[in-house]
Amino acid sequence: MKINPSVQPVLCLKSLLALALLGLTGLQAADAAVALDRTRVIFDGGQKSMSVNVRNDNTKLPYLAQSWIEDAKGQKIQSPLMSLPPLQRLEPGAKSLIKIQLAPGSEAKLPQDRESLFYFNLREIPPKSNKANVLQLALQTRVKMFYRPKALVQKQANSETPWQEQLTLTRQGDRYMVNNPTPYYVTLVAAGETDMKPLMLEPKSSADLGVRAAALGSQPRVAYINDWGGRPVLTFSCSGTSCKVTSNKAG
Repeated sequence: MKINPSVQPVLCLKSLLALALLGLTGLQAADAAVALDRTRVIFDGGQKSMSVNVRNDNTKLPYLAQSWIEDAKGQKIQSPLMSLPPLQRLEPGAKSLIKIQLAPGSEAKLPQDRESLFYFNLREIPPKSNKANVLQLALQTRVKMFYRPKALVQKQANSETPWQEQLTLTRQGDRYMVNNPTPYYVTLVAAGETDMKPLMLEPKSSADLGVRAAALGSQPRVAYINDWGGRPVLTFSCSGTSCKVTSNKAG
């Protein structure tokens, strides 16, 4: 099964400890019941709040859905962004909303010339089993959340040139430095046919692409994740040690 690198499933500590005791207990097969409707969250800085959809895919049992937001360092926060309600009950097969709200006065504390990174977390809490020797897993989804200042929101994103096309590559020996001159975060997930580790570039930053330049040939191809979870592919054309994007196609 392929896992989208922008979605990070997590087991809570209690579940991890329980896994060490599998030799002593029976294991109940479990799939994630509470699901999120997206692989990343984009908060429009021109709005005071937004909502994400959640659903209980289990048609027989109710689940609790717990949500919270972390900063870029992984610390739980209540400001500048918060999720409401932090805990709610989802009936079998039911859908609901989680509101992400900008705390009053917080806009002035956030950079307005570039995006800010947060993480949105959603954990399902299953009903207590009435059977003996049953292991229950509290599955958790963690996705990137970007606060996008009002001045950077593209109102017609489908028709405007994606900022990812401004990326450039600079060859240094047998490596490529990828340069992000934009005020947006950019997540790269593949380079040619190589086994590339996903790379998230901060606004106005550079980093080693993480693969050998020789493996990418004369026209490097690099895939990124867009706002909707798609994976378009950038094709670069090189002159000397510098490479610019010449094509941007759906992956």
